[in-house]
Amino acid sequence: MPDLRTTTARQRPPGRARRTDITRATDRKDHALTSAPLAAVTGAEGFIGSHLTEALVASGHRVRAMAQYNSFASYGWLETLPTDVLDQVEIVLGDVRDPGSVRGLLEGADCAYHLAALIAIPYSYQAPHSYVDTNVTGTLNVLEAVRALGTPRLVHTSTSETYGTAQTVPITEDHPINTQSPYAASKAGGDRLADSYHASFDTPVVTLRPFNTFGPRQSMRAVIPSVIGQVAAGAHTITLGDLRPTRDFTYVKDTAQAFLAVGTAPAERVVGRTFNAGTGSEISVGDLVTLIGKVMDTAIDVCEDAQRIRPANSEVMRLVADATRLGGATGWSPGHDLEQGLAHTVEFFRDPANLARYKTGVYNI
Repeated sequence: MPDLRTTTARQRPPGRARRTDITRATDRKDHALTSAPLAAVTGAEGFIGSHLTEALVASGHRVRAMAQYNSFASYGWLETLPTDVLDQVEIVLGDVRDPGSVRGLLEGADCAYHLAALIAIPYSYQAPHSYVDTNVTGTLNVLEAVRALGTPRLVHTSTSETYGTAQTVPITEDHPINTQSPYAASKAGGDRLADSYHASFDTPVVTLRPFNTFGPRQSMRAVIPSVIGQVAAGAHTITLGDLRPTRDFTYVKDTAQAFLAVGTAPAERVVGRTFNAGTGSEISVGDLVTLIGKVMDTAIDVCEDAQRIRPANSEVMRLVADATRLGGATGWSPGHDLEQGLAHTVEFFRDPANLARYKTGVYNI
């Protein structure tokens, strides 16, 4: 495994006030000697976060990357990044629910990217309090740290799920918010906090609202890795939920570039605004399975699994983005079509080392 620069919380004697400063494996004075901008990323160990970390380094940034604290020192997908990328990454173990962790992460950052969240919709039916704690309170902690430290820019992550089933298509940023799951409601709550901090305190926040992102490293809870992973593991019949909903799927490297675009664009073009990130094309889950079969050169039979079906009024039946605003403000446009992105994703899952990281026979909610 590549050498990983890590951070651990400093121990304190009993009775002493809690400290928010953090000891680091790499001296901050060494980092200060370079003129490269410093980006702080929450949720960096995850699917999109790890790709964003790579994109930031490729664009000349240093990155301070927060991974969720755990007692077995796992850094998630950050552990798989190339050594030349990790040379520019400082990993912080922490928790967005803890204000001290967040403030330590953001200290000295030129831009903060807030991606940490609970995102699985089915689990939000079981544990809604956890979603409020992470997605609302965690966002509040990030906003408060940005406000206190004077961080020049915050990119806050929303989700297309806040729109609910499309009332008009394609969906612009002016589409009504209609949250149909506890997950969507918690993300909308974080969005409203971000808007309120910009209005109340002039906090330099920009909100990016990605539509369905897919690609290497995505969790099996999502439909594309679920299909590809089951087939790559040798299944002839796969299990899925409702095949009727349509989605706008964006390849993860394009989503990462959208984050980078709003994080580096002139402030007057983006700060205080919300931007959709999507392709403007939609496909049903059923047709998506057929396309994946074409890319994998195999016939795929589908068995409907009742536990994978959302409650009737909670299912979002149609999502397709209008990303005109994002393109106009930053010049961003997706660089991969769906079939190209699927080919890259299939290649990832067909690597035995990658597939071994997944439990393909288990329904991940």
